[in-house]
Amino acid sequence: MTYRHLDIDEPVAGVQRCVMSNPPRHTMVAASLEELGTFVGSLAAWDDVRAVLFTGGGEGVFIAHYEVAELADSAEGRATRPRQAPEDDAALHAFHRLTLAMQAAPYVTIAAINGNAAGGGCEFALGCDFRLMADGDYRFGLPETGVGIIPGAGGTQRFTRLLGVAKALDLILHGATLSPQEAHELGLVHRLHAPADLQDAALAFASNLAARSPIGLAAAKRAIYAGLDVDLAAGLMIEQQEFARCMESEDAARALRAVLNGERIHWEGR
Repeated sequence: MTYRHLDIDEPVAGVQRCVMSNPPRHTMVAASLEELGTFVGSLAAWDDVRAVLFTGGGEGVFIAHYEVAELADSAEGRATRPRQAPEDDAALHAFHRLTLAMQAAPYVTIAAINGNAAGGGCEFALGCDFRLMADGDYRFGLPETGVGIIPGAGGTQRFTRLLGVAKALDLILHGATLSPQEAHELGLVHRLHAPADLQDAALAFASNLAARSPIGLAAAKRAIYAGLDVDLAAGLMIEQQEFARCMESEDAARALRAVLNGERIHWEGR
């Protein structure tokens, strides 16, 4: 498929790279969100993809933010219509469906944040399993309360899960954006790299994960994410079930025996 806002590389050693762009401002718009949904959906048929690396095509910009003009048009339209009943707005937005699909995917998703990522750009990065960021004069965060709205693509929920209630309230209610160093110190960003090194470092990071057990990676993701909102006993049962699924795989049987025999491990994904 031909995309307008995405540049999709051929997978290399299990790593699929996706470069996102929307010049000149490199904001996210409805069309780019739709393309991302289509791209992520298409990966279900690609058995050889183990890690997906997202980065921005703009100089010093990952995704600047969601396009303000689209939000303004939507707000003006809603302001002149009768207020919606809660049941009329019960379906999850496409942005939420996208990040939930990424979370549920068996492959690992990595945001190589090559510059500014605020609002929707920050929220897309939060929807990835890992975040690596260029260490420079960039900003990362959720400034929405400064324009009379709140983060609408998962920011309130993922900030709270990552940082706790107190810090999420502080950052979101103040509309704060963070430097890469501040985001890293808080644990919002997993790794910092010099801007010139980010892409190579992110590819090496993705390649390392792609070389690991695909069954183990998928099971670990499921156990971690499914355990977020249940009590400890229920979480332990989820872990136990995923462990059993791994132990029933041919890969685990071969890998465990290979370790005993000092042999190299080869993953078949079954």
